[in-house]
Amino acid sequence: MPRRKGAPEVNAGSMADIAFLLLIFFLVTTTIETDAGLDRMLPPIEPPDQDVVIKQKNIFTVNINRSGQLLVEEELMDLRKLRDAAIAFLDNGGDGTCNYCRGRKDASSSDNPTKAIISLKNDRETKYSTYITVQNELVGAYNDLRNREAQRLFGQDFVDMEAEFLNPETPSAIRDDLKPKVKRIQDLFPQKLSEAETSVN
Repeated sequence: MPRRKGAPEVNAGSMADIAFLLLIFFLVTTTIETDAGLDRMLPPIEPPDQDVVIKQKNIFTVNINRSGQLLVEEELMDLRKLRDAAIAFLDNGGDGTCNYCRGRKDASSSDNPTKAIISLKNDRETKYSTYITVQNELVGAYNDLRNREAQRLFGQDFVDMEAEFLNPETPSAIRDDLKPKVKRIQDLFPQKLSEAETSVN
Protein backbone atom coordinates (compact mmCIF):
# COMPACT_ATOMS: atom_id res chain seq x y z
CA MET A 1 0.00 0.00 0.00
CA PRO A 2 1.53 3.35 -1.02
CA ARG A 3 2.45 5.85 1.74
CA ARG A 4 0.29 8.99 1.92
CA LYS A 5 2.05 12.28 1.74
CA GLY A 6 1.68 14.59 4.79
CA ALA A 7 0.58 18.22 4.66
CA PRO A 8 3.07 20.40 2.79
CA GLU A 9 5.42 22.32 5.07
CA VAL A 10 5.82 26.09 4.85
CA ASN A 11 9.38 27.25 4.92
CA ALA A 12 9.46 29.77 7.80
CA GLY A 13 13.18 30.36 7.66
CA SER A 14 12.83 33.81 6.07
CA MET A 15 10.08 35.09 8.42
CA ALA A 16 12.62 36.55 10.81
CA ASP A 17 14.24 38.47 7.95
CA ILE A 18 10.87 39.85 6.82
CA ALA A 19 9.96 40.95 10.38
CA PHE A 20 13.35 42.63 10.75
CA LEU A 21 12.92 44.50 7.44
CA LEU A 22 9.42 45.65 8.47
CA LEU A 23 10.77 46.90 11.78
CA ILE A 24 13.48 48.93 10.03
CA PHE A 25 10.91 50.29 7.57
CA PHE A 26 8.61 51.56 10.33
CA LEU A 27 11.52 53.03 12.32
CA VAL A 28 12.73 54.97 9.29
CA THR A 29 9.35 56.22 8.06
CA THR A 30 7.72 57.12 11.40
CA THR A 31 7.84 60.77 12.44
CA ILE A 32 8.10 61.61 16.12
CA GLU A 33 6.28 64.73 17.26
CA THR A 34 8.31 67.05 19.46
CA ASP A 35 6.67 69.49 21.82
CA ALA A 36 7.60 73.12 21.37
CA GLY A 37 8.52 74.73 24.66
CA LEU A 38 7.87 78.23 25.89
CA ASP A 39 9.97 80.89 24.25
CA ARG A 40 11.70 82.45 27.23
CA MET A 41 15.09 84.09 27.58
CA LEU A 42 17.01 83.10 30.71
CA PRO A 43 18.79 85.88 32.62
CA PRO A 44 22.56 86.20 32.08
CA ILE A 45 24.87 84.29 34.40
CA GLU A 46 27.12 87.26 35.04
CA PRO A 47 25.81 89.67 37.69
CA PRO A 48 25.38 93.28 36.49
CA ASP A 49 28.25 95.70 37.10
CA GLN A 50 26.05 97.94 39.22
CA ASP A 51 23.03 97.32 41.38
CA VAL A 52 19.81 98.01 39.51
CA VAL A 53 17.15 99.75 41.57
CA ILE A 54 13.61 98.93 40.48
CA LYS A 55 10.75 100.97 41.86
CA GLN A 56 7.87 98.93 43.21
CA LYS A 57 5.40 100.87 41.06
CA ASN A 58 7.20 99.56 37.95
CA ILE A 59 6.44 95.94 38.93
CA PHE A 60 3.07 94.40 38.03
CA THR A 61 2.63 91.34 40.25
CA VAL A 62 0.49 88.39 39.15
CA ASN A 63 0.08 85.45 41.55
CA ILE A 64 -1.73 82.19 40.76
CA ASN A 65 -2.79 80.07 43.73
CA ARG A 66 -3.34 76.32 43.79
CA SER A 67 -7.04 76.80 42.97
CA GLY A 68 -6.24 78.74 39.80
CA GLN A 69 -7.35 82.10 41.21
CA LEU A 70 -5.48 85.25 40.17
CA LEU A 71 -4.21 87.79 42.65
CA VAL A 72 -3.16 90.82 40.61
CA GLU A 73 -1.59 93.71 42.50
CA GLU A 74 -2.91 92.22 45.77
CA GLU A 75 -6.51 92.01 44.45
CA LEU A 76 -8.53 89.08 43.10
CA MET A 77 -9.06 89.40 39.35
CA ASP A 78 -10.95 87.46 36.71
CA LEU A 79 -8.70 85.96 34.05
CA ARG A 80 -10.69 87.75 31.33
CA LYS A 81 -9.61 91.13 32.74
CA LEU A 82 -5.91 90.27 33.03
CA ARG A 83 -4.85 91.33 29.53
CA ASP A 84 -6.51 94.74 29.81
CA ALA A 85 -4.97 95.30 33.25
CA ALA A 86 -1.51 94.39 31.92
CA ILE A 87 -1.96 96.72 28.91
CA ALA A 88 -3.02 99.58 31.21
CA PHE A 89 0.11 99.02 33.32
CA LEU A 90 2.54 98.75 30.38
CA ASP A 91 1.03 101.68 28.47
CA ASN A 92 0.70 104.00 31.49
CA GLY A 93 3.65 106.38 30.86
CA GLY A 94 3.58 107.78 34.37
CA ASP A 95 6.77 109.86 34.17
CA GLY A 96 5.75 111.64 30.94
CA THR A 97 8.81 110.50 28.94
CA CYS A 98 6.81 108.12 26.72
CA ASN A 99 5.43 110.08 23.77
CA TYR A 100 3.70 107.03 22.23
CA CYS A 101 1.93 105.82 25.39
CA ARG A 102 -1.84 106.24 25.50
CA GLY A 103 -2.37 105.33 29.16
CA ARG A 104 -3.70 107.34 32.09
CA LYS A 105 -0.24 108.71 33.02
CA ASP A 106 -0.93 107.70 36.61
CA ALA A 107 2.05 108.67 38.78
CA SER A 108 1.44 105.68 41.07
CA SER A 109 1.76 103.17 38.18
CA SER A 110 4.60 102.34 35.77
CA ASP A 111 6.86 105.16 34.62
CA ASN A 112 7.64 103.93 31.13
CA PRO A 113 7.21 100.70 29.08
CA THR A 114 11.01 100.25 29.10
CA LYS A 115 10.97 100.18 32.92
CA ALA A 116 7.76 98.17 33.39
CA ILE A 117 8.18 94.57 34.57
CA ILE A 118 5.48 91.91 34.90
CA SER A 119 6.24 89.46 37.71
CA LEU A 120 4.43 86.11 37.51
CA LYS A 121 4.40 83.71 40.45
CA ASN A 122 2.49 80.47 40.79
CA ASP A 123 1.89 77.83 43.42
CA ARG A 124 3.51 74.42 42.98
CA GLU A 125 0.04 72.86 42.71
CA THR A 126 -1.23 75.28 40.05
CA LYS A 127 -2.66 73.46 37.03
CA TYR A 128 -0.42 73.63 34.00
CA SER A 129 -3.34 74.69 31.77
CA THR A 130 -4.03 77.68 34.05
CA TYR A 131 -0.36 78.64 34.06
CA ILE A 132 -0.19 78.55 30.24
CA THR A 133 -3.43 80.52 29.90
CA VAL A 134 -2.09 83.27 32.18
CA GLN A 135 1.20 83.28 30.24
CA ASN A 136 -0.72 83.65 26.97
CA GLU A 137 -2.73 86.60 28.31
CA LEU A 138 0.40 88.42 29.49
CA VAL A 139 2.28 87.81 26.23
CA GLY A 140 -0.90 88.82 24.41
CA ALA A 141 -0.82 92.18 26.21
CA TYR A 142 2.68 92.82 24.85
CA ASN A 143 1.63 91.69 21.36
CA ASP A 144 -1.45 93.95 21.35
CA LEU A 145 0.66 97.00 22.19
CA ARG A 146 3.36 96.03 19.70
CA ASN A 147 0.73 95.48 16.99
CA ARG A 148 -0.70 98.92 17.68
CA GLU A 149 2.69 100.61 17.26
CA ALA A 150 3.60 98.52 14.22
CA GLN A 151 0.33 99.55 12.56
CA ARG A 152 1.03 103.19 13.40
CA LEU A 153 4.63 103.16 12.15
CA PHE A 154 4.66 100.56 9.38
CA GLY A 155 1.03 99.75 8.56
CA GLN A 156 1.19 96.07 9.49
CA ASP A 157 0.91 93.83 12.55
CA PHE A 158 4.03 93.18 14.58
CA VAL A 159 3.19 89.48 15.02
CA ASP A 160 3.11 89.01 11.23
CA MET A 161 6.35 90.97 10.79
CA GLU A 162 8.13 88.97 13.48
CA ALA A 163 6.88 85.63 12.10
CA GLU A 164 8.10 86.54 8.61
CA PHE A 165 11.44 87.75 9.99
CA LEU A 166 12.00 84.54 11.98
CA ASN A 167 10.93 82.28 9.11
CA PRO A 168 14.12 80.71 7.63
CA GLU A 169 12.43 80.52 4.21
CA THR A 170 12.03 84.32 4.02
CA PRO A 171 14.46 85.82 1.45
CA SER A 172 17.43 87.58 3.04
CA ALA A 173 16.55 90.93 1.43
CA ILE A 174 13.13 90.93 3.11
CA ARG A 175 14.64 89.82 6.43
CA ASP A 176 17.20 92.63 6.26
CA ASP A 177 14.36 95.09 5.68
CA LEU A 178 12.30 93.68 8.58
CA LYS A 179 15.13 93.45 11.14
CA PRO A 180 15.30 97.18 12.13
CA LYS A 181 11.49 97.44 12.13
CA VAL A 182 11.06 94.44 14.44
CA LYS A 183 13.80 95.70 16.75
CA ARG A 184 12.29 99.18 16.89
CA ILE A 185 8.91 97.83 17.99
CA GLN A 186 10.54 95.49 20.51
CA ASP A 187 12.44 98.46 21.96
CA LEU A 188 9.21 100.45 22.36
CA PHE A 189 7.59 97.67 24.40
CA PRO A 190 10.35 95.30 25.60
CA GLN A 191 8.93 92.04 26.93
CA LYS A 192 10.05 92.00 30.55
CA LEU A 193 8.15 89.03 31.94
CA SER A 194 9.78 87.76 35.12
CA GLU A 195 8.84 84.45 36.68
CA ALA A 196 9.32 84.42 40.44
CA GLU A 197 10.24 81.24 42.30
CA THR A 198 7.35 78.84 42.71
CA SER A 199 5.81 79.01 46.18
CA VAL A 200 5.15 75.91 48.30
CA ASN A 201 2.30 75.98 50.80
